[in-house]
Amino acid sequence: MRSLSAALLAVQQSPSARPYVRVTVSDRTGGVARAPYQRLYTGSEPDGPHAAALAGDGSLLRARIAGGQLYYQRVTSPGPGAGFGTWAGLGPAQRSVAMAALGAQVVLAYVASDGSVAVRDSVDYGASFGAPVTAVAAAAGAQHVALALKAGGQVFLAYATASQVRALKRTGGTWGAASTWPHSLGSVSGLACHRGGDYDLLVTGTDTASRAGVWTVVYGDGYRQPPDSWSPLREAQRADAGSGVSFVAPSLAAPDVYRLAFVESYSGSGAYSRLQLAHLVPGVDFADNWWREPVPADITGAYGVALAGAPGGLWLSSPSGVWFAPLAATGLDVSAGVLFLELEEEPSGGRLRLELSDADGAYSAPGSPLRPGAEVAVSLGYVTAEGPLASPAPRFWATSVETRLEGGRRTLAVDAASAWGLLSSWRARRQFSWAAGQTNVFGILAFLWARAAVPFASVSYSPAAVNLRPAFTVQPGQSGLEAVGRLLSAVPDVVLLSEGFALLKYPDPAETASYAYGDGHPVLAASRRQALSPANRVQVFGQGAFAEAFLWEDIALGGDRLRQVHDLNVASAVQASDRAGWEARRLLLALASEEIVVPVNCGQQLYDVVTVSEPALGLAAARRRVVAIRTRYDARRGLYRQRLALSAP
Repeated sequence: MRSLSAALLAVQQSPSARPYVRVTVSDRTGGVARAPYQRLYTGSEPDGPHAAALAGDGSLLRARIAGGQLYYQRVTSPGPGAGFGTWAGLGPAQRSVAMAALGAQVVLAYVASDGSVAVRDSVDYGASFGAPVTAVAAAAGAQHVALALKAGGQVFLAYATASQVRALKRTGGTWGAASTWPHSLGSVSGLACHRGGDYDLLVTGTDTASRAGVWTVVYGDGYRQPPDSWSPLREAQRADAGSGVSFVAPSLAAPDVYRLAFVESYSGSGAYSRLQLAHLVPGVDFADNWWREPVPADITGAYGVALAGAPGGLWLSSPSGVWFAPLAATGLDVSAGVLFLELEEEPSGGRLRLELSDADGAYSAPGSPLRPGAEVAVSLGYVTAEGPLASPAPRFWATSVETRLEGGRRTLAVDAASAWGLLSSWRARRQFSWAAGQTNVFGILAFLWARAAVPFASVSYSPAAVNLRPAFTVQPGQSGLEAVGRLLSAVPDVVLLSEGFALLKYPDPAETASYAYGDGHPVLAASRRQALSPANRVQVFGQGAFAEAFLWEDIALGGDRLRQVHDLNVASAVQASDRAGWEARRLLLALASEEIVVPVNCGQQLYDVVTVSEPALGLAAARRRVVAIRTRYDARRGLYRQRLALSAP
């Protein structure tokens, strides 16, 4: 149960409590601001290698290579109408250019005409640069370069040869020895870098099996990775060998969360080169590698865009284009207009229905964030002696917004889906597979939820959720909802939603009750329903292992109804017995035995254990688990109620 203040706990049990519902709408997905980029410049510069950075004084710095020459631009006040078409030549260059800025320090690196990697420094926000200095000799064979800066003046330079990545650091003006990563790729087609707590790199190319890919790797600086060591290579995107798909032109920035860009090219019939954008889910590090599914952008070009960001905005730059995306998500408080609200929470589902008074048209005006895809945050509360207080319910995302005109009144009807809806909408673009022993159930769940842009964490978990590392495959076209459901069937855990997060929980049968109904908090109506379970006998077949579990009372009432589970990850009699027991318990949890109607409990969450006292049903502090919640607020009827479906704990 969500934590509530003493004032809110007291007032929600009062028969004279005044409802308070807060509803806000914002331009976010999964808690991350959407990036609605707007093109500010369209030029005629030829496409080619390029870079961008944002200096500490707000100047947008751009560099590009064309015709064997390096060109540079500094726009001190970037925005609509700024002079993005004026460039200064900086001398010969080829193949690749990178730029990084931190405060007044700006560093530019590029492959010089002789094949060496040259570096130029600025200490005045990019207004001027010193002479080029060779950082990597031509014999190293650098094809791509990337840069990052650390406070205190340290410069990190990464470069890629045809198939290897190396890194070196400059401290106190002196370059150290290069460190070669321990990984093997068939080819490297692009490289990008950004400093978080460590030096975080994005790599495109092909693996040794000729599969095109986008990978992340960390060069340690003591945050998540030990200093001067390389992390494992982690896959962010992949295409099968022979598919005609390749990936190039990676870029990284972290204005709010980590955001990446790369170009996906297809060489078959209907060939294209299309920019792809993705971001990490909130609350995770680069090393976790939990990226939203890359989304295509309406920007073409074989060299993609360079990302440059700061809090509040993201710049996208190509040689002939500049785009800006504000990241301060517009929020709209529609609480004053709420006429009706119905919020449903249930296992693997949930929806929100909202009706708003929009008499002056403010909620539906141009520029309003209230449109399909918008994030809707609902908080349930009451007016207390301390003022209106509320507790945040799970987030929803608008699927439709309808304007209604009737009897001189203007209202808006909003339908919205929960994070389960986002998960259901995600479809695997290709096969994802994990070998036995590779990743635990929690890690696979986090990956799948992230592809749908939903951050994943836990409030509790079973040993199986972290110890079981199953062989698991998601087939192309399969929904995230189906994949997560299959994976959860292998453990006794459940997933609940809390604000913008999906949370793993182990529904411990011995869990302590978090709230009491009927003693203080009134029960307004109650019902009991007896029904047969869809199955009451479970057989589990594993790899040389077998076990059964029974719901004996249900069998006595209606005979046996069999459910069989076949799972080669089950490799012992103990595992088979555990799995059979979990399946039987899951059947019991799904069999709601009672429903109660109560004044809204602002902190009630799915899968909480509560006690219920209702003499008419013979319930005296009976322990029950909440398995569905329907909250309804109707301002016109003065209704503010919750209907809770209850099962055995």
